[in-house]
Amino acid sequence: MISMVEARDRVVSLKALMDPCRLCPRKCGAHRFSGQLGFCGAGGRLKLASWALHRGEEPAISGTGGSGTIFASHCTLKCCFCQNYPFSQLGNGREMEPEELSERMLQLEKRGVHNINLVTPTQFSPLLLEAFIIAREKGLQLPLVYNTSGYETLEVLGLLDGIVDIYLPDLKYSDDLISGRISRVDDYVTHSRASIIEMFRQVGNLDTNRDGIGARGLIVRHLVLPGGLQGTRVSFEWLAGALGTEVCISLMCQYFPAWRAPEIPGLDRKITDEEYLEAIGIVEKLGFINVLAQDPDELGGA
Repeated sequence: MISMVEARDRVVSLKALMDPCRLCPRKCGAHRFSGQLGFCGAGGRLKLASWALHRGEEPAISGTGGSGTIFASHCTLKCCFCQNYPFSQLGNGREMEPEELSERMLQLEKRGVHNINLVTPTQFSPLLLEAFIIAREKGLQLPLVYNTSGYETLEVLGLLDGIVDIYLPDLKYSDDLISGRISRVDDYVTHSRASIIEMFRQVGNLDTNRDGIGARGLIVRHLVLPGGLQGTRVSFEWLAGALGTEVCISLMCQYFPAWRAPEIPGLDRKITDEEYLEAIGIVEKLGFINVLAQDPDELGGA
């Protein structure tokens, strides 16, 4: 990790991007420290949905001791199917100062978690990083996971370089027409691909310790949607060409019609086993060798 002095300077630079807000590619320009809310719904104070030991992440993240997940409220995307909509779309949560969050991180470390995992962090990245730096100054030794939708700017990612150990981005879509219809973002593909390339430049392929716990690297997540709306083949043909086939991929099958999805034809059902197996077959035929797949039966059926 970079020096604490440099890390503090990075936090200052990140805070400057909060007002007017340019933290995500929307660059909505909200004056968040003056009371305005961004497109995402976030204001100038850190707001968290939860902070807890979580065992449901990828094996390299959750391991045997769990992941110390810090789940931020609000989101830069407006996914109509979001399973976490009470937090991401409705903004439920509790305001908390970075100093208090740093203590929560230290408490999670004492409980034996393998990492600090910032979930949907983009809209609060300056304040979350500030809390992490404070915790480091107090003795925190855990790696930092940046668990994001993938809709990031290169400027923000550059300021995270040397601080984040593991990037866990989504690669949601291969078609901006679909991302615009489903997530209200019409430039997702360009920004997510550029972001993943930058994340890989910083941390490389996933590196684990002898117990299989992630120490550093990139894991790309991909949620299978009904009717193949996620565009698996196009996305992973691109990924193979851009970064090679040793990149760790996590294919997820837990889609169900949450939030507004029950009202939308085509999104108003779970995926089928066949749809999920087709996605697995695509990435395997493309030559990816580090593929994490879920068992639909363990999740209640695909």
